Amino acid sequence: MTNYLIRNCGVLAVLCTLLGTLCKTGPGQIRYSVLEELDKGSFVGNISKDLALKPRELTEHGVRIVSRGRTQLFALNLQSGSLVTAGRIDREELCAQSTRCLVKFNILVEDKLNIFEVEIEIKDINDNAPDFLTEELEIKIGELTAPGTRFPLKTAFDPDVGMNSLQNYQLTPNDYFSLAVKIVSDGAKYPELVLEQALDREEKKVHQLVLIASDGGNPIHSTNLCIQVIVLDANDNPPVFTQPEYRVSVQENLPVGTWLLAVNATDPDEGFNAQVSYILDKMPGKIAQIFHLNSVTGDITISKSLDYEDAMFHEIKIEAQDGPGLLSKAKVLVTVLDVNDNAPEITITSFTGSVSEESTAGKEVALVNVHDRDSGQNGQVTVVVLGNMPFNLEKSIDQYYRLVTARSLDREQTSEYNITLRATDEGSPPLSTDTHITLHVADINDNPPAFTHASYSAYIPENNPRGASIFSVTAQDPDSIENAHITYALTEDTVQGVPLSTYISINSDMGVLYALRSFDYEQVRDLKLLVTASDSGDPPLSSNVSLSLFVLDQNDNAPEILYPTLPTDGSTGVELAPRSAEPGYLVTKVVAVDRDSGQNAWLSYHLLKASEPGLFMVGLHTGEVRTVRALLDRDALKQSLVVAVQDHGQPPLSATVMLTVAVADSIPDVLADLASLEIPSTPEASDLTLYLVVAVAAVSCLFLTFVIVLLALRLRCWHKSRLLQASEGALSGVPASHFVGVDGMRAFLQTYSHEVSLTADSRKSHLIFPQPNYADTLISQESCEKSEPLLIAQDLLEAKGDSKLLQEK
Repeated sequence: MTNYLIRNCGVLAVLCTLLGTLCKTGPGQIRYSVLEELDKGSFVGNISKDLALKPRELTEHGVRIVSRGRTQLFALNLQSGSLVTAGRIDREELCAQSTRCLVKFNILVEDKLNIFEVEIEIKDINDNAPDFLTEELEIKIGELTAPGTRFPLKTAFDPDVGMNSLQNYQLTPNDYFSLAVKIVSDGAKYPELVLEQALDREEKKVHQLVLIASDGGNPIHSTNLCIQVIVLDANDNPPVFTQPEYRVSVQENLPVGTWLLAVNATDPDEGFNAQVSYILDKMPGKIAQIFHLNSVTGDITISKSLDYEDAMFHEIKIEAQDGPGLLSKAKVLVTVLDVNDNAPEITITSFTGSVSEESTAGKEVALVNVHDRDSGQNGQVTVVVLGNMPFNLEKSIDQYYRLVTARSLDREQTSEYNITLRATDEGSPPLSTDTHITLHVADINDNPPAFTHASYSAYIPENNPRGASIFSVTAQDPDSIENAHITYALTEDTVQGVPLSTYISINSDMGVLYALRSFDYEQVRDLKLLVTASDSGDPPLSSNVSLSLFVLDQNDNAPEILYPTLPTDGSTGVELAPRSAEPGYLVTKVVAVDRDSGQNAWLSYHLLKASEPGLFMVGLHTGEVRTVRALLDRDALKQSLVVAVQDHGQPPLSATVMLTVAVADSIPDVLADLASLEIPSTPEASDLTLYLVVAVAAVSCLFLTFVIVLLALRLRCWHKSRLLQASEGALSGVPASHFVGVDGMRAFLQTYSHEVSLTADSRKSHLIFPQPNYADTLISQESCEKSEPLLIAQDLLEAKGDSKLLQEK
């Protein structure tokens, strides 16, 4: 190809100049044409002229080529103002067999922002000769081939286009063959070898021919194909099979590749005519995929597994063909023997999916079909339910079975059943298939809610805040969904005449109990509740449980002092201590109770204050006031004591009481001491005398009201008795050594009986006091009704220690 271009270089240069013409079809569009295979820098067109610019102005105006992403085939010569090739251009590589080969790009004049479209047509040159892609062709023709028979020949290919492409074929002159060219619709030409006269192998065995293919270029290029025609011997006899029909029986489980049999055919001809090959005749179905025939030996083997269930019998048609193509046919009959190679199949024809637990025995669950593709004993199937399941299989028609319940089901015991059905055939060895069914048991409301305990006990401290959570009860319902949705309620009752609902409420969903009021242990110590749990079934079921609610005591009550009590008339009770009292003498006893219980009611007594320290002591647990030492003359007539009673709660609460103790052997002695005192001459002494007269008059008035006072005291003692009875339960659990018992609240510690005798004209008062009866325990209620503490005017006991005793006028 290169030599050709060199020889015709001058011609190409002239053609390039002639073809490089400009054609303007519209504003901004330039067209050129150029031959392929030109050297780099070959002239294409005068671009400066076409742009109305001088060559030197191309640079000034910024003229350049704008490519579209492909390899740049052209360039600008800025010195000459020409468009030149950027390299060799191969039209066949660029446009293949296209009739026209166009290359488009743009030229931009930057300062004017003008762009021109350039279209260059690449012209074909005859730079390619036709090519057969092979140098020789061998054709075998039998000597009996009829004249006029056509044999297709190889076609030549020329990548050029137009007249430069393939134009015609020629065959070297020959007596036996001629050339015919077949032209199809697209213009393609196909050469054919035509037999003009009968061949005679004995005359000439081989014919040498030359086929010439040429194009229409200038100069013309051509190529040759050497054709060797081999005359074949006449095939007068077709192959003959040893038998027209072959039979074989095989088991279906034979492995792939197993040899079945071999067919055989012979040909009496010689040489190529006697060479027999075997082929499978075209047959419907998949026989050609199941069996393989060796074309040389005639051996038939298995290429795909046999299946008795797909086909019990196969008919294979085989052709025996000699070299030239004469053939004969035979049949091979293959009988497939059944083996137990198919497990039974289980098909669930119908399935309910769920069954109610109230269903009785015999309820249909599913309809099952069993099938085995094998035959005979291999196809006999039995089906069973595996495991200890409450289901049975009942035979229906053909191979259908009904799966039914064997007894009533209980969802609470088993909510779903994974049923396994096994079908087994009677082959050897037997094959079996399992299938699984999940059956859900639909719930009915057949179970009431059940509490986790037979009864409950709960504890709540008194003085609790309102709305406090007390306790939570829980019930379980083995049913499901709505049948297991539990609501809680309290059975209505009354507590001390008040509805229970004002004390306690319950959360209907959670079973949590709440206190609606603050409890007082001293009023309500325990509550008996009945909690009901009901489900949401239809009809609903319920159950009850008892709940004992115990109120725990808190130390919210201070001790209450029962004795000594303050008189209601404003005077002060006085206890008597004789001057002759020995150490340990029992002066009086402080009695107190606490409405709380337990440790909160465990009382202790303490002496907080005394006018004469070290003279008296108080028993820690008994409350007994005793003398610590003997009384002396220097001890004051009146002794004041402050006793505190404290419980053992947290925090501890206490109460105090003030005691007044008169130091004298008897009341007459006290009055005698008072009478022996001289009345001072001072105005204050006169006033004191006046007060004594008034006091005598008051005593006379008291005598008149004595009966009324006795009745009032009796009523008061009766009222205290009732209070003590109410507190008796709280005090009964505390050891007697810790505080005074309930029986001690029914009387006072001491009783006194006295007579009063007064005269209007005398300043002496005569009071008769028997000796008091002291005891360590409280006296009876009757004594309480007949005695009172000694009441003496406070003024008589407040005489100053440094003043003289009053004297009778």
